[in-house]
Amino acid sequence: MTKPRPMDEQKKSVIWREWERGTPMASIARVIDKPPATVFSYLQYHGGIRPRQRVRAVRALSLEEREEISRGISHGHSIRFIANILCRSPSTISREVNKNGGRQQYRAIIADKSAWRRGQRPKPFLLSNNPILKDLIDTKLCEDWSPEQITGWLKLTYPDDEGMRVSHETIYKSLFVQTRGLLRKELRNHLRSRRKFRHARGHRPGSGQPISEGISIRERPGTIEDRAVPGHWEGDLICGSKNSYIATIVERQTRFTILVKVEGKKTDFVVPALARQMTQLPNRLKRSLTWDRGTELASHQKFTVATDISVYFCDPSSPWQRGTNENTNGLLRQYFPKGSCLSIYSQEQLDRVAHHLNNRPRKTLGFLTPANRLEQVLQ
Repeated sequence: MTKPRPMDEQKKSVIWREWERGTPMASIARVIDKPPATVFSYLQYHGGIRPRQRVRAVRALSLEEREEISRGISHGHSIRFIANILCRSPSTISREVNKNGGRQQYRAIIADKSAWRRGQRPKPFLLSNNPILKDLIDTKLCEDWSPEQITGWLKLTYPDDEGMRVSHETIYKSLFVQTRGLLRKELRNHLRSRRKFRHARGHRPGSGQPISEGISIRERPGTIEDRAVPGHWEGDLICGSKNSYIATIVERQTRFTILVKVEGKKTDFVVPALARQMTQLPNRLKRSLTWDRGTELASHQKFTVATDISVYFCDPSSPWQRGTNENTNGLLRQYFPKGSCLSIYSQEQLDRVAHHLNNRPRKTLGFLTPANRLEQVLQ
């Protein structure tokens, strides 16, 4: 990728400040009086990740010390004498003088600029020195694991091997920052978000549809809230083009996910489909279901009669009250991108996607998989 055009530091600072606040690129462009394409190119080059600000090392010679060295040389002082004044090792002063022209040509400002420039030389990246780790990360990304899941899994799998440790931020930088280029950029397509670079995410508002005779989430027992007992689920619909939908239900304790094919959003389609799936569960996993305010569960009484599962409804515009399901729906967008038609998937295909998702490690489970946790619960 072509390096973006030079830009003054003040404008760069404004770009990063506004970008991290979630300001749209067009608005950032207006603030700095640049075309939106310029802002886009700059952010894309850096992968949406602010470059680390360079800071002079604590033990590095400062410009003031170099000026003292220059004065000492002009007065004919010895290297050892100058070192004593600065409380530095004579070898440090000797190296400084010799690599900057010697006693005859040493200039403080030129030496300081040269030292700063030499400090910019490329440093070796972790993955470039560890091809085994790089190939393993490549494989897991191809399996749709997130960088954070990979990091946690590595800690569990190689607890005594420091060489097999990497932070999720290093993986993201290797994917997005063009100057690194250690991981194939095609692997970005396996991330939950397929953006060209990272940026702040908003939230989507919930619906506020009234439900007749629905039990409020505020009346839900505390044992559900603290996830102490398995068998309590959260559910919702994800939507696609052409009025297509998939019902998603997630068990709160284990994060185990079930996907249900539905023919439409009407309650006459959704309730029977959910009931067919949930009646197949073991009794200890059939306790409650928390749903949003959508009218697709208007016939919730029929669902409860068929499954013996109590239904609780969230407050209007409060998607965080079923946060486990909201997060899972975000993960599912890797498999069902927004704008795609969901009616083309059979129940068998949905089961395969759910199986894939349930065998991905989760940070909240100590990087075990939902399938692992469900197996432990059922033992």
